[in-house]
Amino acid sequence: MQINKVGVVGCGLMGSGITEVCARSGYDVIVREVNRELLQRGLDRIQKSVGKGVSRGKLSQEEADQAMARIQGTLDLADFSDCDLVVEAAVENMALKKQIFAELDEILPPHAVLASNTSSLCITEMASVTGRGAKVLGIHFFNPVPVMPLIEFVRTILTSDETMQIARGFGASLGKTMVTAKDTPGFIVNRLLIPYILDAVRVYEDGLASREDIDTAIKLGLNHPMGPLTLLDFVGLDTCLFIADAMYEEYKDPRYAAPPLLRRMVLAGHLGRKSGKGFYDY
Repeated sequence: MQINKVGVVGCGLMGSGITEVCARSGYDVIVREVNRELLQRGLDRIQKSVGKGVSRGKLSQEEADQAMARIQGTLDLADFSDCDLVVEAAVENMALKKQIFAELDEILPPHAVLASNTSSLCITEMASVTGRGAKVLGIHFFNPVPVMPLIEFVRTILTSDETMQIARGFGASLGKTMVTAKDTPGFIVNRLLIPYILDAVRVYEDGLASREDIDTAIKLGLNHPMGPLTLLDFVGLDTCLFIADAMYEEYKDPRYAAPPLLRRMVLAGHLGRKSGKGFYDY
């Protein structure tokens, strides 16, 4: 099956990035948000990102204009009726995702593939509300989508070989490097990342070292591009807490139990870069 038109549900940070990458790769893309303000904010984010690509010599002005012309915004899922592939990038809420999947299953043509960009939730549960379980998988992009080279495919026990072949062809067309994981919480990256992040918070919470020394030790001792507390601010403390809670709920393993400091910072609205304050001020 050839993918000609891609749908993206959600035009937030991840959804706008997925939309941009697909449009720059030659796909017609329709992106949906729940209201006009959020949609415009997302489209403006794409325009700004594409403009940066031009200024940095990553693409020509003509290519940028062509990419933007391929993008259509909507408030109505019914406009996805001619999509070949839809990537859901809504907030990490299973009830909402299942509602979206059920609606899309009724709207999409029979051949269409349905994917979620979730970083931790169960793809099989989303597939269970559709009549196309063989055509459902996880396609997990990383932030910022235009820059990060990885796609993490998540295959359920229902996903067919054909669907995986279509997904790999799609990933290759975006110029991404691809890995495949089973449908278990956290998949590959977050399964390994979350315990590391939580341990960094525990080390800071216990007073073992300052935040700066913790980050510097990891950067220079392990040659990481950024320390764990800086990374946590970048990803978002609320996002990491949500993933940790989902993984703990599944495994009941204390490695995934969020430390009190992380939960209290989220309650205080100290979410990292996006709120202007986390472990550091921005």
